[in-house]
Amino acid sequence: MSKYLELKRQAFEANMELNARGLVVYTWGNVSQIDRAEGVIAIKPSGVAYADMQVDDIVVVDLDNNIVEGAMRPSSDTRTHTHLYRHFDAIGGVTHTHSTYATAWAQAQESIPCLGTTHADYAYGAIPCTAVMSDAQIARDYEEETGVQITDCYKDRNPVESPMVIIAGHAPFTWGKDAAQSVSHAVILEEIAKMAYLTRTLKRDVAPLKQGIIDKHYLRKHGKNAYYGQS
Repeated sequence: MSKYLELKRQAFEANMELNARGLVVYTWGNVSQIDRAEGVIAIKPSGVAYADMQVDDIVVVDLDNNIVEGAMRPSSDTRTHTHLYRHFDAIGGVTHTHSTYATAWAQAQESIPCLGTTHADYAYGAIPCTAVMSDAQIARDYEEETGVQITDCYKDRNPVESPMVIIAGHAPFTWGKDAAQSVSHAVILEEIAKMAYLTRTLKRDVAPLKQGIIDKHYLRKHGKNAYYGQS
């Protein structure tokens, strides 16, 4: 029996949840989860349809992108995932989609402003859009450089406070404490992106939500004195 069976199972279930939530089309999108003690991640295999995928198909790679276990090639986005795990110590799962509304913001190359309390509950401030990838980056390791786009964007941001990002011209990535939470954040991001799009449609020059309300809604869920939900 594989020593990584539980890690693979959690990554598999998160990938299937992504599909069940309607955030992916055909083989688009992928989810991974890390075992930091072992220094490996489990990730969706490349180009495999969700309907055909089994737990044993999940590929395990180390943080240098070497296959540790699995008969298939890992997701083509694996180097982006491992880059994030190497640079964001607090995260345990990563999700990538091409969900419609979040991707529309990516194609517009715009950050998603915090326009309401739904957004403020889950991301502190605007959901950032990265810089456009340079020609030099494109000529290097494209997937690794996608990770660089993200970490460069977060030099002055806390990835825990804003666990979702828009890649300019590309699509979103989200992360969380594990694969399941990273998928939850992808679902939430798509709803926030849709709400922001509709709000901008109704009123193009709408102002971001006032900072005091942003603080209140974020901190009542995530601050040291959080009181939302059950303890």
